[in-house]
Amino acid sequence: MRIFLLRIYPQWIYSAFMATIVPQRTPPTSAVFAILLSLAEEAEPGSRNGRRSANGKHGYQIMKDVRMPAGGSVKMGPGTLYGSLDRMMRDGLVEETGMTDDERRRYYRLTRLGESVLASELNRLDAAVSSARSLGLLPQGGRS
Repeated sequence: MRIFLLRIYPQWIYSAFMATIVPQRTPPTSAVFAILLSLAEEAEPGSRNGRRSANGKHGYQIMKDVRMPAGGSVKMGPGTLYGSLDRMMRDGLVEETGMTDDERRRYYRLTRLGESVLASELNRLDAAVSSARSLGLLPQGGRS
């Protein structure tokens, strides 16, 4: 009978290794995606180079944008909008600009992480549409 000694690694090594694993993001909800699209419209043309708009958009403008067909035709009330914006700020996707023209009005803009999440989701959706077209579920050359 052979006995093998097992080395037990200290918890800190295990924790340090696990911290380096990047968790997969789940796709954003339709409300979050619509808000990201609305705020991306406000981004300056040079935002891909790290420049983002200083102005941003206020909540009511975002709410109007997302109801439009280009914004996803998402109808959301103030609770959904501001609850989503609060979670998005906590997750680092959007930030307040600090600018205000009315003490009750706050302005929001995308962060670099928000731009990255939006780009990833657009790529994911584009791949899904391409797959649907190749399977004959959508007409070739249609809207996308």
